Amino acid sequence: MRILLTGASGCIGHYMAEALIQETDHELFLLVRDPQKLRFDFQARPGVTLLQGDLGQVQQFSSLLKTMDQAILAATAWGGQDTFEVNVTQTLALMALLDPSHCQQVLYFSTASILNRQNQLLPEAGQLGTDYIRSKYQCFQQLSQLAIAPRIRILFPTLVLGGDEHKPYSHLSAGIPEVLRWLNLIRWFRAEGSFHFIHGRDIAQVVSYLVDHPVLDLPDPKLVLGSPVVKVNQAITEFCAYFNQPIYFRIPLTLWLANVLIRVFRIQMDEWSYFSLQYRHFTYRHPITPATFGLPIYCGTISDMLTISGMSPRKS
Repeated sequence: MRILLTGASGCIGHYMAEALIQETDHELFLLVRDPQKLRFDFQARPGVTLLQGDLGQVQQFSSLLKTMDQAILAATAWGGQDTFEVNVTQTLALMALLDPSHCQQVLYFSTASILNRQNQLLPEAGQLGTDYIRSKYQCFQQLSQLAIAPRIRILFPTLVLGGDEHKPYSHLSAGIPEVLRWLNLIRWFRAEGSFHFIHGRDIAQVVSYLVDHPVLDLPDPKLVLGSPVVKVNQAITEFCAYFNQPIYFRIPLTLWLANVLIRVFRIQMDEWSYFSLQYRHFTYRHPITPATFGLPIYCGTISDMLTISGMSPRKS
């Protein structure tokens, strides 16, 4: 099987490329802008080809793209002046080059931030979101217009963990040390809120399974990638237990108190951050993990998250 992978130089991309190279014999074509950013061995076996270029240059590979049996599209711009060009215009242009009569499946990476709790579009994401979020929102709205649309499976990662000395860190994993700096303060507050998370290695497992078991004609092409719901208070409790930080009491963190703390500590918040503070429960219906397909989970708990991130638990 011939598979196109974009975004191989990113956090999730590294895990997916590594899994596909090491665990399958598929013929892989990796579209990368800068091969020097790749920290995995793409020469580990035959059948792996680097296509040097970015999404804006895919037209030069148009004949090759029409031969692809599947495509995994993880390339993205996280911000900056080219965000909408890359995440909307160029991404749609690439999908338009795939042959709907030949390509079995397209796994396109969006973000769970554009969905509400019923897995439908969240209007505020399209209005108040960061450039990254709004671009993903706009791209989603146009997918149904493509000829390849019936073959597209849209993956919506929730909070993504990942990264080590051989892979770039996700934004969440890179921010864990900063959260720990505030743990002594955070542990005294009780906050309403909930979320899901998933590790890059678990995403790679799900993608590998979907590659080998393409599911066509789904009534809903949206697949949310994430753990079962985690309550914010539960996460704080587990953080504190891991680091042996006792909790004697908690002050309810109401919106009023949160606004006071924002002013006192002069915290800068954009419109999306302030909306998120009020929305609080970023939860979704039927999130999937490797366990959904009978596979082992690499990182399924807060303790797993901290251990994998290299945090040493403190003993009493």
